[in-house]
Amino acid sequence: MPILEITGLRKTYTTRLGGNRVEALKNVSFTAEPGEYIAIMGESGSGKTTLLNILAALDKPTGGSVILDGMDLAKIKESKLADFRRDNLGFVFQEFNLLDTFTVRDNILLPLVLRGEKYPAMQPKLNSTAELLGISALLDKYPYEISGGQKQRTAAARAMITEPKLLLADEPTGALDSRSSDELLALFAEINRRGQTILMVTHSAKAASRAKRVLFIKDGAVFHQLYRGNCSDDEFYRRITDALTLLSSSGEPQSLRIKREGAGEFRRRFPRPALGVRRADSRLQRALRH
Repeated sequence: MPILEITGLRKTYTTRLGGNRVEALKNVSFTAEPGEYIAIMGESGSGKTTLLNILAALDKPTGGSVILDGMDLAKIKESKLADFRRDNLGFVFQEFNLLDTFTVRDNILLPLVLRGEKYPAMQPKLNSTAELLGISALLDKYPYEISGGQKQRTAAARAMITEPKLLLADEPTGALDSRSSDELLALFAEINRRGQTILMVTHSAKAASRAKRVLFIKDGAVFHQLYRGNCSDDEFYRRITDALTLLSSSGEPQSLRIKREGAGEFRRRFPRPALGVRRADSRLQRALRH
């Protein structure tokens, strides 16, 4: 049973001046199985950020539905959305979004404090998460004392410590150098191997090549998708870059292009493999002392 079901998702914005209507999303539908690792790619303005905001319950669709583990996001009361996000979703942002007045330890523990957990229950979760992400030695440092890659691993630890049903990552390697990017992507792969469902928005074909499936968004619609199957990272990277080249060179919908080129030619190019926040500092400090 899918853990995430997106059906007929639409989002239309109306501009303030002139009342022009802009369709950011057009009938987007896809599912994610538990333990999947999906990358979403598309040019700026393609609708991928709008899609991510709706999945994060930060925006509401004009039509369609988002079901996460049996919960219809549209039926969650506004007053309960913050609790829903905290308990079911993990977020990793491009700019880290760490609190500079908190230590690495405090930043990671913040979601648990806001959930009202007691410190003795937090400590084992902190230790195991920090060890997995290789930041145990950094827990007493502040964000301004560590590197960009270490900041992003801290952000990933904060996202994971609540054991979310879905981990959402928005350009997680965008502010990192190549070495730090490789380290973070290796950690994401390990997290996914342990069963974490991940949905990552990225411009990077290299980052996307670590996923199990890639969705291409163009003009607000799912234009194409690729499955990893038994491909290596390098093989999947080449397939992704080939797809990006073809998709950027044609404005035709996939169905029309298949008819024009012939289904055999399209499958030759893209063979489908075998199945294969913030609350008061005092609240945090008070919770950590008890």
